[in-house]
Amino acid sequence: MISDKRPLFDGQINFPIMLAPMVGLSHIGLRLLVRSYLPANARTIWPTEMLSSRRLPAQNVGETPETFRHESEDFLVPQILGNEEKYIRPSIERLKDWGARGIDINMGCPVRKALKHNYGVSLMGDPKYAAEVVDMARRSSDLPVSVKLRSGHQNDFQFLLNFVNGLVEGGASWVCLHPRTAEMKRKGKADWNQIKMLREAIDIPVIGNGDIQIYQDALRMFEETGCDGVMIGRALTSRPWILWQIGEKLGFEPPEGCEGKAPETKEEEASEYGRSLIYLTNVLEEYFEYKDGLRRFNFHLRVSHPWLNFGHALDKRLNRGKNFQEKREIISEFFAKPGLFQSHYTELAY
Repeated sequence: MISDKRPLFDGQINFPIMLAPMVGLSHIGLRLLVRSYLPANARTIWPTEMLSSRRLPAQNVGETPETFRHESEDFLVPQILGNEEKYIRPSIERLKDWGARGIDINMGCPVRKALKHNYGVSLMGDPKYAAEVVDMARRSSDLPVSVKLRSGHQNDFQFLLNFVNGLVEGGASWVCLHPRTAEMKRKGKADWNQIKMLREAIDIPVIGNGDIQIYQDALRMFEETGCDGVMIGRALTSRPWILWQIGEKLGFEPPEGCEGKAPETKEEEASEYGRSLIYLTNVLEEYFEYKDGLRRFNFHLRVSHPWLNFGHALDKRLNRGKNFQEKREIISEFFAKPGLFQSHYTELAY
């Protein structure tokens, strides 16, 4: 499914599913969890949490919780939020030394703080300056530059096309489109037709994002849009094995350490979710101070448990755990019961 005409990293990427950059979620814990389900010999792009270009130059990159990384992590493309070259350039220099293989510019964040400072999706209100921001990043190193964006405020495809053409002229190597307006945030339905039209209209790879709940949705996005890859956000907190499922459909060998077929039934997925939570606690315990790791675990649980029947009950029980060992015991006991996964996902829009 990876385009031969528009390869990512000169054809080194051979797997078309990737994790989205998400604040408070796309840290080393989630990345290693999702990576544990990456099919054997598969290579894809990996994000970080959104990083502030105003803060990075003064930080010891690699020693902050948002930039912890494992030595095995490859093809890391950290996402930065910024609009000034005096911050963007030193940020990218630090990230390159850290091991970044590319840089992603956030032009899709719709939160009020980003809008106030002309970051994120607010840059879509100024196409000329947005193109200059990409050019700033491109001039700062030899790393490829990508942009994650939304449909803007206009929800006008001709505006979107003109905007992206400016990014291409500025030096963008690929773009990821989440086809919702800023005002929609995660509500409503993502307009996949915009992904299709953009992919047909420009000469760089287009990654699709939005409304992927289960692996069949990702396969459907490929079929309906012809996109060069699918980026998945919150659904991978609940179903990180989507990568295994899709790899199985594409003929990849199972992930290292996984045997048999990927989980498919509600009972199999429920058991796998329990195992994924235990894996996550192990990574968080290894890399983070307890309070910081606990905060990240609680956020992960809050985001992921809506896919579960009685997920609120799991959340309530886990709150009783006084440390990660107690939490692992609670998880093991809870998931000894079958039939916990929901059978309907259509009303969840992550």
